[in-house]
Order: sequence, then structure tokens, then C-alpha cells
Amino acid sequence: MTRSLFTPFTLRETEFRNRVMLSPMCQYSATDGMATDWHQVHLGTRAAGGAGVVMTEATAVEPRGRITPDCLGIWSDDHAEALESTVEFVASQGATPGIQLAHAGRKASHRPPHEGGDPIPADDPDGWETVSSTDRPYPVGEDASVDPAATRRLDGEGIDEIVDAFADAAARSRDIGFEVAEVHAAHGYLLHQFLSPVTNDRDDEYGGSFENRTRLLREVVAAVREVWPDGKPVFVRISATDWLPDRDSWDVDDSVRLAPLLAEAGADLIDVSGGGTHPDQQIPSAGPGYQVPYAEAIREGTDVPVAAVGGITEPTHADALVRNERADLVALGRELLRRPYWPLEAAHELGADVEWPVQYRRGQFD
Repeated sequence: MTRSLFTPFTLRETEFRNRVMLSPMCQYSATDGMATDWHQVHLGTRAAGGAGVVMTEATAVEPRGRITPDCLGIWSDDHAEALESTVEFVASQGATPGIQLAHAGRKASHRPPHEGGDPIPADDPDGWETVSSTDRPYPVGEDASVDPAATRRLDGEGIDEIVDAFADAAARSRDIGFEVAEVHAAHGYLLHQFLSPVTNDRDDEYGGSFENRTRLLREVVAAVREVWPDGKPVFVRISATDWLPDRDSWDVDDSVRLAPLLAEAGADLIDVSGGGTHPDQQIPSAGPGYQVPYAEAIREGTDVPVAAVGGITEPTHADALVRNERADLVALGRELLRRPYWPLEAAHELGADVEWPVQYRRGQFD
């Protein structure tokens, strides 16, 4: 059978109705980490719009793991309950609901972008102490109005608490009906901070060698897999490269080497992005599909399925990525903000036979 963007895709015992995934995008609309009506509308609209996988934004596994005070969380049963109706609605529209489990590490305690994005000092009522692989705070630009929040290097006990926080968050997510758990290890957040030699200056079992720097991520993936249903998949989002070619950093070769280790730990798909470790990163020209080669390299170098992301906007382009076996899923971010019904539009353009929401079919539209 020829693969296409609208060919169902199965991982373990979970079938996605097509290969389009809503990429996680922060909404800065939570209240004390609690989901609001906005999240139901935002995620529910993309489900009704035909996406195969609808992924939440980065959802913090503990309060200090939020990027900003307005970010989503799932560190308590109350937080899970606030998301439950959204999960139910997404599933009712035929989409597969997924949650991205995240911890911002030293990139936490910042103002939202629309408020300037500056770091919030730990002694500010809205701020908190950040934690990381290092005690060096995330660098601030020359225009920042305040110094970065203090950052504490995690010790062994603190690392164990992080692993437990991811597992507990995954268990809550499982109990309210999420079908995909994605571990966020990209964009310079906590797990990426342990992976990259740019941010990992440790000399213990979690630093130094490739094996040691990847240890925490492998432990988190294994802990999430242990509580996640056997028939449902676990994704891991990584930055394939730090985009820092002039220094010792994480690169595509490291990512290719990492992928089978993540699969061994329990990951079923690698969601491939890039960058975020340091503000000096050199982002390549962000043309259509500019990050696809990273996903392709991992897919070619391993037997682990991948999701490709980055400037993918045209249905024919997305379809070709799947048909040519460059990616197994295609993740769209900003394009699905602009066009929430993009999958249904794409199906029409590509001549694919898909089922529209029942409310539209009741009208018997042509």
C-alpha cells in the first residue's frame, strides 16, 4: 500500500487517522497551570479540523518547570481534571489526543513573550528558583531589564524527583484519556540541558560522556513508559542540533546515536526539532521544511519512526515527505494556527477521501 499524508499510521495498538500532527505551541493562557476554556477551543478546533494527532503545548510536570507563570501544568489531580473535558472532545472528533510533558529547567521563570519575555527573579512574587544540569543561568540579552533567575544545579536527590515528576504526570495523563505521551527534550529545556555539553558541565554520572549526558533522558523515558499503557505510544521531542557549530555542542550525529537508545528505553517515535540551547545559535535559513533533513537523518540512520517539523505549509510538500519516506508524521505549528482546518483543506486538494465532522455531514454539503 502506498503511503500518503492521509494513510492511517499505527504505533503499538494506536491508529492515527492520518499523518498530520498539531505541533506543541505555548498558549500562555493557563491560570496557575490550570487549563481554561481557551485550551478546549484551541485544541478542539484542530481536532474538528481533521488533524490526526492533537498535541498539547508544553505541560509542566511540576510548578517550577513552567516557562512562564501562564504556562500549562499537570502536577496535580486538579490540573488533570481541568484538562479532562478537552481530552474527551479531541477524541470525540476522531483525533488522537497527545500531551507534551515538559520541564523548562533554567529557562523557567520568565515573563511571557507578550510581556517582554524577561527572566523573573526568584524573589519576585511571580518568580521562582530554576534548576538545571548546571548552576549557570540562561544567558540574558543586553536589552534585558533584569538579571536572570538564580539557577541551582540538581543533585542526585533532585534528579530522582524530576524522574518521579515525569512519571506521575504521565500517570495522570493516562488516567484522563491521553493516548500519546511526548517527553519534551528539545529547545534548551531541562532534559536538553543535560544532553548538551553547552549546558552540562557536570563531572558525575549525569555529565561528561555521551552516555552520562543522555542518562537522565533515558531514565525519564523509561519511567514514563513504565506507567504508560502498553498499547499506546510514547514520543520524544529532541533538538537534533544546538545550531552552535563553532563550539562543542549537540549535533545531528549525536541525535542519530541517541535515537535507538530512546527506543530501547521505550520511545516509539522521535519528534525532531532544533535549537534553543543558547541565544548565540545560528539558525539556518528557515525556508519550507528547513528542519526536515534532521528527521530524515535519524530515520535513515535508525529504524525509529520520526515526525518532521519546520516551515511545512503546503499539502503537496507534506504529502511528499510521507510518500518518499522522509518522515512518518508531519507536524504543523503556525500553519495550523493560521488555518485550523488545514487537514480538511489538504485532503480536498490532494483528492483524499476523509470524514468531515458529523455536524457538517448532517448538512449534506457537497
